[in-house]
Amino acid sequence: MSGALITGLVQLSVGDDPAANLPLTRALIAEAAGRGAGLIATPECTNLISADRSWRDRVIRHEAEDPTLKALRAQAAELGVWLLIGSLALKADDPAEPRLVNRSFLIAPDGAIAARYDKIHMFDVTISETESYAESKAYRPGARAALAQGPAPIGLSVCYDLRFPQLYRALAQAGARILTVPAAFNDTTGAAHWHVLLRARAIETGCFVLAPAQCGLHAADHAAHPRPRRSFGHSLAVSPWGEVLGDAGEDLGVLIVSLDLNAVDKARSRIPAIHADQPFEGP
Repeated sequence: MSGALITGLVQLSVGDDPAANLPLTRALIAEAAGRGAGLIATPECTNLISADRSWRDRVIRHEAEDPTLKALRAQAAELGVWLLIGSLALKADDPAEPRLVNRSFLIAPDGAIAARYDKIHMFDVTISETESYAESKAYRPGARAALAQGPAPIGLSVCYDLRFPQLYRALAQAGARILTVPAAFNDTTGAAHWHVLLRARAIETGCFVLAPAQCGLHAADHAAHPRPRRSFGHSLAVSPWGEVLGDAGEDLGVLIVSLDLNAVDKARSRIPAIHADQPFEGP
């Protein structure tokens, strides 16, 4: 596969009201399309970010009923673009499952859902004595990787998946030429690890890596809501050789990059590590 693919990474800072978040999301997607992007990607948690479980349970919907998904599918069809909805918080398909799912979607230019991916690795961490997360208490982890046939073969992932390189190697070996890592990366770990991990995944696989991100403080509109979260921002596009093609910084907006898809074959021909796995015995 060859040729240039103009891509737009949308950087958001959503609050906890999906209806209030949608207009800006749509406006930035339209801006990206107006600037020539044929593939546009939004961050993890495009519909909302909220630590208030009771509030989430009231406003989050099943996939078939979700107004954000419906509106963005219609917009992709209106604009005639490929749209990666980084992820949406949704109610699980299984009525017996009380937890939500964190689901990424690739939308085709006719508005159809080309692929779905439920985030596999849950952000269960203790960063410090005052900062910890337990995503698996609220979200059910996915169990299957997803390789989508879009404008190029695309391997889907979400945020904390970034720390598990075996997922990306499997996607690349299955044919991925672009890897997507939509995120709402914590600002502490983002400052320490975001750039180096994304560049490493690109270098290891010989793929383009596209990482649209949430940024800044996430507004809380409800008295019961805990203190707002802060996300790192810096939506990033990385070449198969590990070069940073664009960095969106810390503010809302759109990052436009041109992907020369020939660069995938070039990088893999120079260092064919993706095809050179060797069996070994563990310690």
